[in-house]
Amino acid sequence: MPVSSARCFPRTRLRRNRADEWSRRLVAEHRLDSSDLIWPLFVVEGAGQRLPVVSMPGVDRLSVDCLLEAAAEARGLGIPALALFPVVPRERKTPEAGEACDPGNLICRAVRALKREVPGIGVICDVALDPYTSHGHDGLLREGRIVNDETVAVLARQALTLADAGADVVAPSDMMDGRVGTIRDALDDAGHHGVRICAYAAKYASAFYGPFRDALDTGGLLKGDKRTYQMDPANAGEALAEVALDLEEGADSVIVKPGLPYLDIIRRVKDGFGVPTFAYHVSGEYAMLKAAVANGWLDNDRALLETLLSFKRAGADAILTYAAVEVARLLQR
Repeated sequence: MPVSSARCFPRTRLRRNRADEWSRRLVAEHRLDSSDLIWPLFVVEGAGQRLPVVSMPGVDRLSVDCLLEAAAEARGLGIPALALFPVVPRERKTPEAGEACDPGNLICRAVRALKREVPGIGVICDVALDPYTSHGHDGLLREGRIVNDETVAVLARQALTLADAGADVVAPSDMMDGRVGTIRDALDDAGHHGVRICAYAAKYASAFYGPFRDALDTGGLLKGDKRTYQMDPANAGEALAEVALDLEEGADSVIVKPGLPYLDIIRRVKDGFGVPTFAYHVSGEYAMLKAAVANGWLDNDRALLETLLSFKRAGADAILTYAAVEVARLLQR
């Protein structure tokens, strides 16, 4: 917006509105609130398990009983939703990812427990095969290549299994072509008209996912890379095409992942489509901040809040962040 010629120094002094804390709050253009946060959580087998993720300080893998405690705290802090990711034992990983569609698998048991014991908090479940495959890919591998349509059929069964368990939202993060429409049809045919689809519509083949793969114990399994299905970091227009396709196929909201290196994509998606747009403050972004804090290079609280506020300023309606509870506590103070 051009600056009016009538507003010029010294009559106009923009520092006046910055002079006091109360006036800074009064004219703030964007605000961060606990209702903007989604908390990603890693779930493990067993009981009483809180297993630290070394590359993500402050983040634990939780057994279902500990997950319930964490969910109750999140609900009390006003966090609206959790995003669940299973840590699947290696002996249950197979090339065909059969565990993903088992109604008795870890994530389905976690969903049922959450809906029973911590009502009122949203449960978002990842739809992708990488936690379940012995090769670490999000899809089925045939002669060294990820096959699209066969993978999509399995993803639809996985989404239906999660919906049957009580998931409020299924979030396909695999980046296969056509998976949103196939999942929507499968859900509707089974009567799950109210289950939402939050599509990882613009998910880039990023270097910032390493700690996440450590948390899921998938990093050492990955054969090759994911660049034939995740997006090239060089491309922006392609992200808009991906979002358009997912919305046409029935997505209710979209995610841009990672977050900070792709603030321009968040803004273009929000401006271009006007739909609920979420940013994922991914594991590598989180780990970098915590490493700098540990070395005394950054102020944790200020850097964390500034980071998340940047997502809001870019147009994000909500933010998936491993620091959700930490941030909600800061906001309460």
